[in-house]
Amino acid sequence: MRKVKSVLGIIGSPRKKGNTHMLVSRILEGARSGGARCEELFLSDLKIGECDGCNLCWKSGACLQDDDMKDLYPKIPTFDALVFGTPLYWYGPTAVMKTFMDRLYYFCGGKNQGLLEGKEAALVVVFEEEDPKAADATVEMFRRSFDYLKWGFRHPLIVPGVGAKGGILKKPEVLADAFALGQDLGR
Repeated sequence: MRKVKSVLGIIGSPRKKGNTHMLVSRILEGARSGGARCEELFLSDLKIGECDGCNLCWKSGACLQDDDMKDLYPKIPTFDALVFGTPLYWYGPTAVMKTFMDRLYYFCGGKNQGLLEGKEAALVVVFEEEDPKAADATVEMFRRSFDYLKWGFRHPLIVPGVGAKGGILKKPEVLADAFALGQDLGR
């Protein structure tokens, strides 16, 4: 795998300083320790409309929607790795994370196609349920999406048994795994 010099943490949780946010921040901390430039993107702070599949982005290179994705489209390709963090909601990612993922369609055709190829991707999924298999469908959705975008997919960090805000602090081994994942991305 190639050296990663910049990492974007994409947080799909509505809770600032919640478990998902803390884990993504810990990954970025690990990446920074290796010299990587890191940035956090809190999706709940943004206005992101759903993709309507009009294909204008493929034809003209521009999205019809007038929302915060217009600022993100030129920014996303500047990162070598993207870390996606979402709590599990009804056995899937949060709506804002799914909407963000849908809007990556912009990079799948026309003059934007290939702008994201070769990126590294990591995934964090946090949930209250104890069975790790509860996240299987979500992990598979991201895995297939990353494959379609031609990204390298790092081993996902799946964290069952964490529901209450701050509950991740009772799992120091998971926090250590998140930091190590970040170090690996930042090398």
